[in-house]
Amino acid sequence: MIRRFRVLIMGRANAGKTTILQKVCNTTDQPEIYDPKGKKRGNHDITNEMVFKSNPGFVFHDSCGFEAGSEEEFENMKNFISERAHATELEERIHAIWYCIPMDDLSRTFQRSEEKFFRECDTGHVPVVAVFTKFEALRPFAYGEIKKQLQGVSAEERSKRIAERVEELFTKTGVLDQLCDPENLARPKSYVRLQNMNKQNTNCDTLLESTTFALDDEELRSCLVSTQKLNLELCIKCAIA
Repeated sequence: MIRRFRVLIMGRANAGKTTILQKVCNTTDQPEIYDPKGKKRGNHDITNEMVFKSNPGFVFHDSCGFEAGSEEEFENMKNFISERAHATELEERIHAIWYCIPMDDLSRTFQRSEEKFFRECDTGHVPVVAVFTKFEALRPFAYGEIKKQLQGVSAEERSKRIAERVEELFTKTGVLDQLCDPENLARPKSYVRLQNMNKQNTNCDTLLESTTFALDDEELRSCLVSTQKLNLELCIKCAIA
């Protein structure tokens, strides 16, 4: 039985990656960083392991660098995924990839970095979950576009129309079509929307559930569920499935 679930988290700067990891591990602390030999480090490198004291059952790797356009970093990331996707020991493999795409700039949802990753990276059997972060940012855009139409309508109808417009705006970005392009080497097995992650009462349960059911390996699924000490609902769903 493997003891730790290993995730590669990806996405450009300010996509909300650290906040997601903190929510997953139920902490506001920063992670401890270790190099491949187990020595503590202060810098981020894709080969380094990030571990939170609150939940050491998770090991995270950060893609840091390639999104800024460095070809060398991109090749390092590809090599890391290839090596870790096919590692002999199951515990040393990466078990899931979370690719974070922020939704706070509608004109730049799918940039060159996303296109390059999904078009050129073969992730093997490692499931990719697309994580649309800062999804709440679509609501002001939606409200601004239909503001005049909302005059005089009930609060319930107002919320309904804004929600519908948010869906239209999300579809209009074309990001799902780009992610599922048949020419892509990597395609998400699922996707989730996360919003208001900066607020105390929010969590990443949808991301953990989506990741759990994206896993084909029963041992990995059991490992991920066992790391969720407080997520009884997910444990029950997996037991039923």
